[in-house]
Amino acid sequence: MRLLLDTHIILWSAAKPEKLSQNITEELKNNSNELWFSPISVWEILLLAEKGRVSLGPDIEKSAREIFRKIPLNEAPLNKEVAIQSRFVLLPHQDPADRFLAATAIVYDFTLVTADSRIISAKNVPVLAAV
Repeated sequence: MRLLLDTHIILWSAAKPEKLSQNITEELKNNSNELWFSPISVWEILLLAEKGRVSLGPDIEKSAREIFRKIPLNEAPLNKEVAIQSRFVLLPHQDPADRFLAATAIVYDFTLVTADSRIISAKNVPVLAAV
């Protein structure tokens, strides 16, 4: 499977692996799965740190870079097709990060690993529910 990790799954994997279900932990460790991230998740992590919603320590930039060194992930390209699809993905909300992540999953035929019930309930987004 080609798995695109939602931002909170990346953060949990790096700092709070106990929050991941056994099933998700097994899928993330399964060598036959490809693990991917969107650059939007980097942006979202930095934004969450700036707002004080996650703690990355005194050097936010260094800590954000370290998260992506720690976890072996492939970077999914952010391109015009993803941007276009982000406006047409059927989500029950307008959160830009979620729209870009869902669009990335659709465009690149990834399965989005998320615990976000709003994304899980979306009919057109391939999801592996992390709940």
